[in-house]
Amino acid sequence: MRESDENFAGRARTLNRRSLLKSGAACAAGLLLGGGPACARLLAPPKTLAFYNLHTGERVKTEFSAGGDFIPEALTRINRVLRDHRTNEIHPIDTDLLELLFALQRQTGARGEFHVISGYRSPASNAKLQAAGGGVATRSLHMSGKAIDIALPGCSLADLRRAALRLRGGGVGYYPSSGFVHVDTGRVRQWA
Repeated sequence: MRESDENFAGRARTLNRRSLLKSGAACAAGLLLGGGPACARLLAPPKTLAFYNLHTGERVKTEFSAGGDFIPEALTRINRVLRDHRTNEIHPIDTDLLELLFALQRQTGARGEFHVISGYRSPASNAKLQAAGGGVATRSLHMSGKAIDIALPGCSLADLRRAALRLRGGGVGYYPSSGFVHVDTGRVRQWA
């Protein structure tokens, strides 16, 4: 007889707590013997992000990092939802960008999913948008998966922008008339 998903999830949480307690005890002992950095990594909390792609209607909510390690299956799901909706090209999203988004969500206190206006953008899509006069950079970081245009329900655009600026994790563009904030992992800069 197959265990129900709810029972399995409850058991998995118990096992995770038990594993965490065992790891904590091992780390405490390790700290006494000089194993600090390994323990800090072991005890790193899981990190979850949620996205809603406004162009495709797709959603993903996934734990993308646990114990300081990125989860490949989660990154694959995120890459798919943040793909270029014009060409369907998928490109790896910079894990530093995911970390920045996680920090941004914590900074704002908003718990909802990020509404995605633009994630990865292929060179062909970027060239089309640039030719249309949309204020698109020739060497946009969207083309390397290092930029995203977002809104965050429960957080005003102005507050989202202020939080991103405080983090100093890269570039921050403010587009209130278009309804989004741009964040990237390039050099620290800002524009409106």
